[in-house]
Amino acid sequence: MKHLVAGPFGRIGGVFGQVVRLLALACALVLAGSITPARAADDAVTERLHVADPYLEMRTGPGRGYPVFFVVARHEWIEIELRFTDWFKVRTEGGKQGWVHRRQLETTLTEAGGQKTFRDILLDDYLTRRVQLGAAWGRFKSEPMLKLYTSYRFSDTLSAEATLGQVQGVFSGTDFWHVDVMAEPWSDRRLSPFFGIGVGRFKNFPNLSLVGATVTDAKLANATLGARYYLTDRFVLRVDYTLYTAFLSDSRSAEYKAFTAGLSFFF
Repeated sequence: MKHLVAGPFGRIGGVFGQVVRLLALACALVLAGSITPARAADDAVTERLHVADPYLEMRTGPGRGYPVFFVVARHEWIEIELRFTDWFKVRTEGGKQGWVHRRQLETTLTEAGGQKTFRDILLDDYLTRRVQLGAAWGRFKSEPMLKLYTSYRFSDTLSAEATLGQVQGVFSGTDFWHVDVMAEPWSDRRLSPFFGIGVGRFKNFPNLSLVGATVTDAKLANATLGARYYLTDRFVLRVDYTLYTAFLSDSRSAEYKAFTAGLSFFF
């Protein structure tokens, strides 16, 4: 890590800067929707639906920008072949193929005579999320702190998380990293508490103007308690409280308390 300099966060260099750039790129991809893959229909291809509205519009592609090229009349039957987000590729009895929005299909009837329903893809994605990337801002003791983190879920309740952080103090700056094992017992809920423990490394850089200033390089252990709240689309709000223990020598250690709040996205 490079020495911190004046400024809100100092000049972020080396590995920290690379992580920031990668995080910004990933955010752009998510916001652009470019990492959302096409999805197969929830239902079997052979399921038939009965058109109950006066008509059903079929478009040439999965989006409102595509023109309507065919209209299916009331009482006709269609079959679902493919799903892409909230657009469905359907086939008429006469062999016409086109795309219909979920809102229109929710007014159709199944062969049993019931109203057709669909699962929410975004909710399904949240329940099966694996990788998360995020950033958070807070206080490390009484000083401003920025951290970036990424996690991978191995199961519904357990995940591994890596964190890279930086603290810009008045008299010194601190870089740290740690890897944690996280437990999230109710990960299927919109509001989900979690806790974790981990180990890492801690480096403190005093201002060069201080007499006898020396860099502190120590092993780090931490315990975290927090909560996640699913906001919308792929974004999750997160708050956490962490107790850090830096082992300064064989006989001396120091404790630091940190609180952060931030935003993460999953894919």
